[in-house]
Formats: sequence, C-alpha cells, structure tokens
Amino acid sequence: MQIRVLGCSGSIAAGSRTTSFLLDDNILIDAGTGVGDLTLDEMARIDHIVVSHSHLDHVLAIGLLADSVTRRRHAARRPPVRVHALAATIAALRLHVFNGVIWPDFTRLPDLAHPVLQFSAVDVGQVLDLGKRRIEVLPASHTVPAVGYAVLGRQAGSGAWVFTGDTGPNPALWQRLASLPMAALVIETAFGDDENELATISQHLCPAQLQRELACLAAPTDVYITHIKPGEVDAVMTEIAAQLGGRHRISALVSGQVMVLAD
Repeated sequence: MQIRVLGCSGSIAAGSRTTSFLLDDNILIDAGTGVGDLTLDEMARIDHIVVSHSHLDHVLAIGLLADSVTRRRHAARRPPVRVHALAATIAALRLHVFNGVIWPDFTRLPDLAHPVLQFSAVDVGQVLDLGKRRIEVLPASHTVPAVGYAVLGRQAGSGAWVFTGDTGPNPALWQRLASLPMAALVIETAFGDDENELATISQHLCPAQLQRELACLAAPTDVYITHIKPGEVDAVMTEIAAQLGGRHRISALVSGQVMVLAD
C-alpha cells in the first residue's frame, strides 16, 4: 500500500497543510487543506473519503473537491464520491457545511439523480470494503464524535497502517491494537507539555500523554507524529525524544512524504 501525506499540520501557515492522506490513488483519509496539492486529474480519481470527525481542519476540502470534480465525473458518468463517517459527523456536515449557506449541498448536485457526493454512515469496529482496500473503523476520544482508521494488509499477518485521528487518552484504541498486526502508527500530538491543560481540555495529546499511550505497545513500532501546530514541530519533537528514548522509531510526518508498506 502507498500512503501520500497531503497534510499533517495542526493548522495552516506557509508550508503547513491540515490533515489528509491519499491511500493509493482513489481514497482520501480525511480531507483537510492538504487536498489542495492534488492536481485536478488526481482529485477526479478520488472515489472514497473516510472522515475521522467533523472539525474544519479535517473536512474543509470535501466540498471544494466536489466542486472541482463535478463536471468531469458527471461527463464520465462516474458514481458519487462516497464520504464515509460516523452518523453524527454526517449530521454535522449536513447542518453546518452542506446547507446552502456555507456551501452548496453536493449530495443534490448537479442533480438529485446524479449527485457528486454521497454520505455513508460507519460504526466503530466496522470494516469497510473499498475496492482492493479494507479499512477498519477504530475508536477515538475527542470533543466531538470521532474515530480513527486502520488500513488492513491484504495478506494474512501483514501489518496495518493505523491513523488514530484526533484523540486524547484512549484505552479502547490500545485494547484493539493489542491484537492487530501493525506496520506503522500515525498518532497526533498537538501541543507541548507546557500546554498540558489545553491538551486535556481539547482532548489532544502532549508528549507526556503520548509517552503513557505508547507504553501500551508491546513491541517497538514505527511511530509518526502528526497534527503539531506550525512553528512548534522542533520543540514538540525534542520533548518527545527526551521522554520516549529509543524504544520506538519516532519521527514527525512531513507534507509530501510517501509511505510504502507491504500488503
């Protein structure tokens, strides 16, 4: 499997794009501002968007992508782009985004019979069959209903690519991961330890909390840190290195990075 990091920042600034990953060439995992780095041809190939939660930095590009590809997909008689998310997330998107005030309702455009977007509700524990990929919905703990995702390997025993989504301390996640072979873990750490209280209130992680979470991993793992705020990457990664030592192979994600894992 190939995962291209379109965006992995906790907010925007020059060179910083918010969360989105391109799986192979037709599945987006979250749809933050990083989607804007795709060409129009690449956008037109997207058939599925799996969404972790409703916050703007993870969903901003759904409507913009729909607007960009409507004509091409309609002319080619392509099916709707399916947006997979919790029912609560879909309700939030309908009410607050695709409401004709903030953005047109692309589940009804260009016409009711041939919309460019289609919502599909998911539940924690469900495994989505999206063409050649199987993606498991993982539990997350955040200020709004949220999930993470595991892209499962196709061969027995092959490791999964795991994305925690935005989450604070999350025992249910580690209970599931204890029995799931894992090739790579993408986990957010939004704040430094000097903002521990803010991390707790907003249900994100700081390095001290990350240390406690990663203690749940039985084996050394490739761990990739995402969602650090612009300008804070060096400081947060220095704190993480000081606290976690060398047990896990830990690095910060970078926009444009490509991760290739065995199926």
